[in-house]
Amino acid sequence: MDLSPHWKTIVDTLQDGVIVVDPRGKVLAVNPAAEHLTGYTAGELVGRSCRVLDCTGCEIYAKGSGEKWCGLYSSGGVRAKKCLITHKEHRTVNIIKNASVLRDKDGKLIGAVETLTDMSQIVMQQNEISTLKKTLHMEEGYHGLTGKSHVMQNLYELIDNVAKTEAPVIVYGESGTGKEVVARAIHEAGPRRDRPFVKVNCAALNENLLESELFGHTKGAYTGAEKTRIGRFEAAHGGSIFLDEIGDIPLATQVKLLRVLEEKEIERMGDNRPIAVDVRIISATHKNLENLIEQGEFREDLFFRINVFPLSCPPLRDKKEDIPLIVQSFIRRNNADTGKKITGLTPRAMRVLTGYAWQGNVRELRNVIEYAFVLCDGGNIDVGHLPPKIINGQAAPPENRTTGTKAMAEKGRAELLSVLRETGGNQSEAARRLQVSRITVWKRIKKYGIDIGRDI
Repeated sequence: MDLSPHWKTIVDTLQDGVIVVDPRGKVLAVNPAAEHLTGYTAGELVGRSCRVLDCTGCEIYAKGSGEKWCGLYSSGGVRAKKCLITHKEHRTVNIIKNASVLRDKDGKLIGAVETLTDMSQIVMQQNEISTLKKTLHMEEGYHGLTGKSHVMQNLYELIDNVAKTEAPVIVYGESGTGKEVVARAIHEAGPRRDRPFVKVNCAALNENLLESELFGHTKGAYTGAEKTRIGRFEAAHGGSIFLDEIGDIPLATQVKLLRVLEEKEIERMGDNRPIAVDVRIISATHKNLENLIEQGEFREDLFFRINVFPLSCPPLRDKKEDIPLIVQSFIRRNNADTGKKITGLTPRAMRVLTGYAWQGNVRELRNVIEYAFVLCDGGNIDVGHLPPKIINGQAAPPENRTTGTKAMAEKGRAELLSVLRETGGNQSEAARRLQVSRITVWKRIKKYGIDIGRDI
């Protein structure tokens, strides 16, 4: 059976758009489905350049014909490529494109044929499913975050948006608000989700140890460096690194961190060979970095590099309507860990929790539920199962705690100064006398702004 006379009828019957172009990209023919998909009539398209559709999947050179016109002629074809084209009404249309080059019987290139499958309906359905999933996340948790209050919905949306980019993110928030959980959510919601997520607590290490942790070291780089060790940046290659409490990084290390951000290279301690790293930077702090800049304790250029997209973790007192959901998530977790069958809280106990100030935020709430699990054998947690300070509402609001906190800080500073003066500034001996680690002494020296040369 000779089908040649029927090819036009066959092509015109197809539901996929068909476009035929010459070696310079001029449209030679289109079928009705292509007219419907693009909004142009055949008369409006034929004779015009295919560039009128502004297809995102085309690699057009326009420097001649054939291979000099478009990448399609070099590759010989395209298979199942997701693209966007521009409709005549200036809206975008999601398509899947397949294409093949056309040659005559002598092998000479005479053009190409493209089929365009309309994916708009499927994309719309996927968006609806995504929206439904987000709604369910509010009930069951969004990458470890729980809540359906307005502030949390806004946070989820911001995380979704920034996760699609490579922009450095800094997460601000009080202690206990879940800054690390937010950082991990950014990683898991982005394209690097299958790559490493590496955390560094910048406040827990002194300057030398922090530099080694971040950038690694070679054998013999310092006393005790018995073998070469890669740093956290190398370990996070291809993924994300979370620099927690970045406000505590020493100035000398800040300089090296800035170089990593600008040049995407690190140097191990004891080595001067650069090592390329591809890492997404997420940082967090509860400190006011702008105040630290004014005090000369944080570099302004580093601040501008890490503060590209700031996110704020809301304190628990700003989302009290989420307390029942958060409590239930902690109850499920503790039931799984302890084997108990606690179903929830009594209305009286819930009123106590929602009326409390929560200066320790979600972390404090988690500790309260763990405390209640010790006392409650099953059923509902009642007021009597809660810690006494929660029952009595003894958590003072921030403005009432300022004076006490300042007095404690002054007392701590005076005590540390006294011991350091007695030991001649020897931090190891001071640590022994105070019965704390040397790192703790070093951190307190930084916290209280003590200058060993000036104050001791």
